[in-house]
Amino acid sequence: MLQLAFIRQNRDLVKERLAVKHFADVSLVDQIIDLDEQRRKTQLENDELAAKVNAASKEIGMLMSKGQKEEAEAKKAEVAQYKESSKNIADQLSALEQQVNDLLVRLPNLPSTLVPVGKTAEDNVNVKESGDEPVLHAKAKPHWDLIEQYDIVNFELGVKITGRGFPVYKGKGAKLQRALIQYFLDYNTAAGYIEYLPPFMVNEASAYGTGQLPDKEGQMYYMQADNFYMIPTAEVPVTNVYRDEIVKENELPIKMTAYTPCFRREAGSFGADVRGLNRVHQFDKVEIIQLTHPDKSYATLDEMVAHVEKLLQNLGLKYRILRLCGGDMSFTSALTYDFEVWSAAQKKWLECSSVSNFESFQTNRMKIRFKDEKGKTQLAHSLNGSSLALPRIMAALLENNQTESGIVIPEVLRTYFGSDMIN
Repeated sequence: MLQLAFIRQNRDLVKERLAVKHFADVSLVDQIIDLDEQRRKTQLENDELAAKVNAASKEIGMLMSKGQKEEAEAKKAEVAQYKESSKNIADQLSALEQQVNDLLVRLPNLPSTLVPVGKTAEDNVNVKESGDEPVLHAKAKPHWDLIEQYDIVNFELGVKITGRGFPVYKGKGAKLQRALIQYFLDYNTAAGYIEYLPPFMVNEASAYGTGQLPDKEGQMYYMQADNFYMIPTAEVPVTNVYRDEIVKENELPIKMTAYTPCFRREAGSFGADVRGLNRVHQFDKVEIIQLTHPDKSYATLDEMVAHVEKLLQNLGLKYRILRLCGGDMSFTSALTYDFEVWSAAQKKWLECSSVSNFESFQTNRMKIRFKDEKGKTQLAHSLNGSSLALPRIMAALLENNQTESGIVIPEVLRTYFGSDMIN
């Protein structure tokens, strides 16, 4: 959530930055400022009434001590009128505060000045491309045929057990998933990230804190009986570890990592882009999250991008890094880099990671703060990144490493997998 004081002081700038994200309802900015002005005036009236009550109460005490009971009773009646007026004003104030907050949560985060101007994925900037183009044999197959050939993922069984988009990994497919998860976690913890294993369901406050609510209700699975949401990413529960906390400045940066399954409805998804593992409703992902000093968050973003890049290099995958344009960014992000891996059999790029700086947008909602060296309380900045999302990584590994005699396992995974081939 944007900070109200910043909006008041930078009305035109806020509108200008929102336009970069192609946010249609910029009139909300004016509505928020107008409502906040009413709120401030109402607050002043409330404060003035409180002062009158305090002054009159003191006067009553003085009158009573002098034996002037009649005058004291008159003053008590006056105080009662003040308190009744104060209650009405307090109700107005509460209603105005709620209206301001209801509009504030509808505003997306402001994009950084580094964000490219553009509307769609075609306008994203290709920052870097690296890795060798896989050379496949003549009978190479897409991953959905390979998983059937080697009997390592069963989509039909997933439909039987749950529904479409819930694959069942089996045998060496399940083992490869486990190997990838363990390798990713070991890689992250070696870089100083503390591992968490959080709940896979969160309450409404947690989903609100990271910006899934009220923006993405339609993408999440909702457990109506308990008012819980299945998590779309580990970012949600793990960032909320520090909700309503004030940490010491010397504790920053706080680095966290977690493996979780992720659940996304992906309503309306269809077509060739969702074949096989390209898009599913439940998938495994390892996440990295950092809470950091505001002055260091963009250096931290660069560090996290380099961290994910090295992971893809270690897997031997061809990849590219995209800086997302304003129209292709998430509601909560100030700057995002997407990673895509090359799918040799499909001849297309597959997104496998997003690394984002949210600045104070999430931490303002969650009240994640720190005390600086002067004792002043400030909002920390939050960042997160996938390291990595498994389905498209597995798809690329299967396709890019296929040979006529089997699928070669990358060297960094062989100890975890226990073999150098799937055959």
